[in-house]
Amino acid sequence: MSKRERVKIVAHGAVQGVGFRPFVYRLATDLKLDGWISNSAQGVFIEIEGPGDSLQEFLVRFEKEKPPRAVIQSFESSFLDPRGYGTFEIRESENHGEKTALILPDIATCADCLREILDPADRRFRYPFTNCTNCGPRFSIIEGLPYDRASTSMKEFGMCAECDREYHDPRDRRFHAQPNACPRCGPQLQLWNSSGEVVSEHDGALLQAAEAIRSGKILALKGLGGFQLMVDARNEEAVVTLRQRKHREEKPFAVMFPSLPQIRKSCEISDLEERLLLSPESPIVLLQRELAISSQRSAIAPSIAPRNPNLGVMLPYTPLHHLLMRALDFPVVATSGNLSDEPICIDERDALVRLRGIADLFLIHDRPIARHMDDSIVRIMCGRELVLRRARGFAPLPVTLREKLPPMLAVGAHLKNTVALSVGRNVFVSQHVGDLQTQEAYAAFRAAAADLPRLYDSQIKAIACDLHPDYLSTKYAAELEQNQSPITNHFSPLTLMPIQHHWAHIAGCMAENEIERPALGVSWDGTGYGSDGTIWGGEFLLTNSDGFTRVAHLRQFRLPGGDAAIKEPRRSALGLLYEIYGEELWRRDELLRDFSGAEIKVLRQMFLKGTHAPLTSSAGRLFDGVAALIGVRKSVSFEGQAAMELEFALRPKTTDAYSFEMEGGSPTIIDWTPAVLAIVEDSQRREPVGMISAKFHNMMSEVIVATARRIGERKVVLSGGCFQNRYLTERTIDRLRAEDFQPYWHQRIPPNDGGISLGQIVAARWRRATAQI
Repeated sequence: MSKRERVKIVAHGAVQGVGFRPFVYRLATDLKLDGWISNSAQGVFIEIEGPGDSLQEFLVRFEKEKPPRAVIQSFESSFLDPRGYGTFEIRESENHGEKTALILPDIATCADCLREILDPADRRFRYPFTNCTNCGPRFSIIEGLPYDRASTSMKEFGMCAECDREYHDPRDRRFHAQPNACPRCGPQLQLWNSSGEVVSEHDGALLQAAEAIRSGKILALKGLGGFQLMVDARNEEAVVTLRQRKHREEKPFAVMFPSLPQIRKSCEISDLEERLLLSPESPIVLLQRELAISSQRSAIAPSIAPRNPNLGVMLPYTPLHHLLMRALDFPVVATSGNLSDEPICIDERDALVRLRGIADLFLIHDRPIARHMDDSIVRIMCGRELVLRRARGFAPLPVTLREKLPPMLAVGAHLKNTVALSVGRNVFVSQHVGDLQTQEAYAAFRAAAADLPRLYDSQIKAIACDLHPDYLSTKYAAELEQNQSPITNHFSPLTLMPIQHHWAHIAGCMAENEIERPALGVSWDGTGYGSDGTIWGGEFLLTNSDGFTRVAHLRQFRLPGGDAAIKEPRRSALGLLYEIYGEELWRRDELLRDFSGAEIKVLRQMFLKGTHAPLTSSAGRLFDGVAALIGVRKSVSFEGQAAMELEFALRPKTTDAYSFEMEGGSPTIIDWTPAVLAIVEDSQRREPVGMISAKFHNMMSEVIVATARRIGERKVVLSGGCFQNRYLTERTIDRLRAEDFQPYWHQRIPPNDGGISLGQIVAARWRRATAQI
């Protein structure tokens, strides 16, 4: 037998709430090793001793056999003299020191738990809150670190003797499963009417809720991270009623299907998309349904996703959803339980007020939700996963940087808001907060901004925000700086660091892809406050050791009515035409058919005086303008609708592209005038809309390639909301590769403004390092 030794191990990463301690216990006892393991606010500490060859086997098997949801970011081991331990034990968690442990996202129901709730002989048969260390709620119930039951919203539920036995048995898969419960001791269901009166309870509540959906009623279901509004996805009248009550005119609804075979009846599914649907993250996945629709196999109501060849679909991801969908056996709309522009409801009493007039019945439970958590949205692009909305299943897992950062908070943008916190080398990005358009949304944002620093007990040194002075997130950051946090004592004296919007886009994408400066950033979106006071959005930024240089941008044009142009793409079209024709435009009646005489009079004054008609270089508004010029969309009911429908209209059976010009100087101006003139001419000749769209998209890809050639930087980073466009992104990547450039794009962090907070942290770090203010 080899010499007896001791190994001290410190493991950092996602090692709490994934069955890590029972795994180590089983491995140690199997190898007849002694010592202990303990959770802490920093990670997991292990001391283990025994024969040297057994310790070596432990280290080898540790990496190979660790729990599937465990993510080891760092693993430090040291061989030391033995202490004489006689057994292996799991010690109580320690709650001191800097908090750096990773908080896991909520995890979809595992196969073992699903089997139990469907087994009539099992004590958890049809129990909708079944979970174990391999699945169940995490981030949505955590109130503090380390991750123990007393620090979760499950602390109100005392475990029965059988659950307690499971919880303390290292060989049980529910060992230290913090949300562990059963029908005797855990959360319970109730069905309420719209007045909050109890209609039924327990399993009867679930079955009655299913019958209500079957009869065409709208159900508000309290799920994992908040309420969902559910209605029969086959019932056109019910779907239209939900749209009317929710004030959501045309924006697509997500659909939950009972099973993968039922999804195949409505959508095409690739192997990668199937993996996503069945993954522990269990997000909404954007699938193509064009072929399914043409073969008339789909029973989905037309109003779910009007004029959209894609459908956002998901599978049940909690026991409650599994049981409900098995009772129904047909697809349902499963959309956020809120009014448009408001955050999702998480409390049943609040839901009764805010969802009154929308939901007919409320299926609720008594497990408190610590923080709201929307469903994540993902699509496959370029053979990789692209997260479009990062929430359940993904948040708050961090992006890990190469260097340690000082504690910083980033408060994100105004739309699709997230917040981020740096702790050591990790940047934790919050769940999707949403658009800060309402009082309720702003309150949810403030809660999220205070939440991460509180969880990690961080003494913030700097706060990063958008450069736009009127964003509510920017005003909040200024308030924190001025008052040194009126909300929480987790902020120390602060340095306020405004970060230009498009720089943040590029910095976030570079951090996610682990690439260093220099790189050519292509940041295309709808709106971002530029450092020259104009609205940027069609930017080429060369990142360097001093920050960035704006090396090129799309030609500017005016947006008559400012924000009104976002809702009316016809105004963007008019701005494009005025930039080309000037005052001659008002004599071109054939170009003014979308406007009344009274409107033209007002709009002309806006252009002449430059009032309420800001200059923009926005690629997003250029897409909008082209959509309006060719009759795809004159006005929109949700952000990005015109550009989406321009993409949907595309028939990519051509490599032809409209022409453009590049004006020399610094920065280079990319002039779209030749393209817009050709588009107007093609439209007047009644060329197919799909062909016009294809040639325009191809031209936009060529703009990127031509600019990359001119700048000469091989690394090209694509970020911003325009790169949610699958055709644009995939064609651009293909063209860049063909020209021997190395393209980078987002994967786990959204390309839209949901990724801004990460970029603000990274750019602020760069700026602090170079003292660039």
